[in-house]
Amino acid sequence: MGNRFEDKVAIVSGGGRGIGRAVALLLAAEGASVVVNDVGCEVDGTGTSHVPADETAAEITRRGGRAVASYLDASAMAGGEAIVQRAVDAFGRLDVLVNSMGVRRDRLIWQMTPQDFDVVLKNTLKSAFTTCRFACILFRQQRSGRIVNITSDAGLGGIGMANFAAASEGVIGMTRTIARDMGRYGVTANAVSPMAATRLFPGVVDMYRQGGAVGADPDRRAGLGLPMPRDAREAWQGSGSPDDPENVAPLVAYLCTEEAPNANGYVFGVRGGDVYLYTNPAVERAVYERGLFSLDALDDLAPRLLSYDM
Repeated sequence: MGNRFEDKVAIVSGGGRGIGRAVALLLAAEGASVVVNDVGCEVDGTGTSHVPADETAAEITRRGGRAVASYLDASAMAGGEAIVQRAVDAFGRLDVLVNSMGVRRDRLIWQMTPQDFDVVLKNTLKSAFTTCRFACILFRQQRSGRIVNITSDAGLGGIGMANFAAASEGVIGMTRTIARDMGRYGVTANAVSPMAATRLFPGVVDMYRQGGAVGADPDRRAGLGLPMPRDAREAWQGSGSPDDPENVAPLVAYLCTEEAPNANGYVFGVRGGDVYLYTNPAVERAVYERGLFSLDALDDLAPRLLSYDM
């Protein structure tokens, strides 16, 4: 491998399994010293285990890299601070933060309990906030740093995932805001919404991302019209499967390099051989009134907002 991250130090939270593990291994292969943080919980947020973080750190070491394991809970402020301090204590600095954490407790909205909602937001959104918050203190002082937060397409309307959708969209909004807060200090923050088979999404990925709508086109949902095969599974020629978490790692690692200084505040997608960029929210259409809108006026004007055929 190369040495793009020689003398760099990275934290990968959620680095014990899935996409986080793949990212940690790639960063280490490119020369980074890595703190592999993973509380080792189950998909629903219950339980803990040292095994995932230990195994990933051991694999990095076995391959000749440098890594330490961390089992701290990033959903607590003290945990997020201690994870960042772990990097400084072990390797003397911090340059890269990748957050790849999430839990799921799927329920249709009328069945979802407050605990279902709170647990998912705490372990997905707040866990990303705490590490970003404390990493940014260091990044601001040193005038450099790279943040990549892993999110999902659940906010586009995944069935039975109101809690995970809220957390995913929260990660996106938080990332865009961190990009504005920290851009003046030479720090970038981006989000990646991957399509990969992991413990959170163990089946046919497009079905999960689109609430079971088989055959819908993720490129079109992203606003793209690319001259490429529509079915990555049919066009795939690489080793393994297009749904493997390892396919996500190169994009995440690239956004952590110094080669992408203008990538800041964006949401990228990756699916097998496809890498795409989501549009940032913008006003699509508008209607105007010289005074307060009346209900009668909206009867006439509102349909124009909702249909191109009016």
